[in-house]
Amino acid sequence: MLNQKEILSTIEMIDQQHLDIRTITMGISLLSCCDPDPRRACDKIYEKITRYAEKLVRTGEDIEREFGIPIVNKRISVTPMALVAGASETGDYVPFALAMDRAAQTCGVNFIGGYSALVQKGMTLADEKLIRSIPEALARTELVCSSVNVGSTKAGINMDAVALMGRIIKDTAEATRDRDGLGCAKLVVFCNAVEDNPFMAGAFHGVGEAEKVINVGVSGPGVVHHALQAVKGQPFDVVAETVKKTAFRITRMGQLVAQEASRRLDTPFGIVDLSLAPTPAVGDSVARILEEMGLEICGTHGTTAALALLNDAVKKGGVMASSSVGGLSGAFIPVSEDEGMIAAAKAGTLCLDKLEAMTCVCSVGLDMIAVPGDTPAETISAIIADEAAIGMVNCKTTAVRLLPAPGKTVGGTIEMGGLLGSAPVMPVHPESSAAFIARGGRIPAPMHSLKN
Repeated sequence: MLNQKEILSTIEMIDQQHLDIRTITMGISLLSCCDPDPRRACDKIYEKITRYAEKLVRTGEDIEREFGIPIVNKRISVTPMALVAGASETGDYVPFALAMDRAAQTCGVNFIGGYSALVQKGMTLADEKLIRSIPEALARTELVCSSVNVGSTKAGINMDAVALMGRIIKDTAEATRDRDGLGCAKLVVFCNAVEDNPFMAGAFHGVGEAEKVINVGVSGPGVVHHALQAVKGQPFDVVAETVKKTAFRITRMGQLVAQEASRRLDTPFGIVDLSLAPTPAVGDSVARILEEMGLEICGTHGTTAALALLNDAVKKGGVMASSSVGGLSGAFIPVSEDEGMIAAAKAGTLCLDKLEAMTCVCSVGLDMIAVPGDTPAETISAIIADEAAIGMVNCKTTAVRLLPAPGKTVGGTIEMGGLLGSAPVMPVHPESSAAFIARGGRIPAPMHSLKN
């Protein structure tokens, strides 16, 4: 039973500490939409998405109003589109993205994910067609998000796909030049991508998932920051215990919303993703949590250790609160979406190399980082390869979402607005990685992948 103190504490978390449900995401299988005729396939895609997700937004708004819990986004994820479009006799996959976008607009959701391909061991013809269509697809749609998985612990890293994605990211930035390269904010490159991730831009509905499912993503950096203020100067085991208890309470709220949404939409409940996903708002920052542990500024020595503690404690608290914790679940460190990270990057304390080190111990990876517009495609590919190697060797999900800023150099800023925020353009190493990327082929899986 909840007592009055716990109820009042939860109200304070919502009203003053930025606690919210970041997203309710409905995953939808589109495998039944495969058709040799691309027009019929697109019609089937639109019809199925709008039929299944017809009440998603309204249900989210009803729960938000009745429970008094903010639900920031309502989203849809679908089967990786390369698998669906591959059945159609066409060389142009952009209409599939347009069908997704039109369905998302009809349903009233904030984003739709799944314009995706899984190429960790090799590319089919369909995979390559989809990947090469990404720049045009993201330029011509508003709500579509795209992801490509280029590596895994079991398969190794597909360096041909890594090389291609460097060029695709550059082309996507150029195709959306009039919007500061906004298309790249909707494109993520993964290693060890998970099938039940409710967070964009990497959400897709895995082939091992049910026909449809409800996944919920919870967020609460401000709540954790506030809780740590009460244990200032105390040992790290006290810090860890405080984060665990706070994560437990946050997850219980997410479980409540997920189960209620599942019941009202007559859709199976999948997972609660307990990720500390920051926003540009003051008081909703992962960087400020790390600084509350005693760092003068995020990025200085000790930052990686602080983030490791935070990520682990969040997961431990979450799994005690729900048997259905999944997705990514941990701490996100997107530069543009975290006001503390932005401040540290502008101060020069937080650089690309330090962010890469931090990704060894956090959820996901190099996220929402603006780099100069003239950064070579091979350099972007090399950054992807580095990050994929961290994920492959450590058996964890890692990702890269870089934002080449057209026409801008170090010291400039790109503005995306809303949850995407703004990002200072950060330097990359000027030395070339072109000969490394030109080798192609596949980096083999590590020895510990052989667990059978």
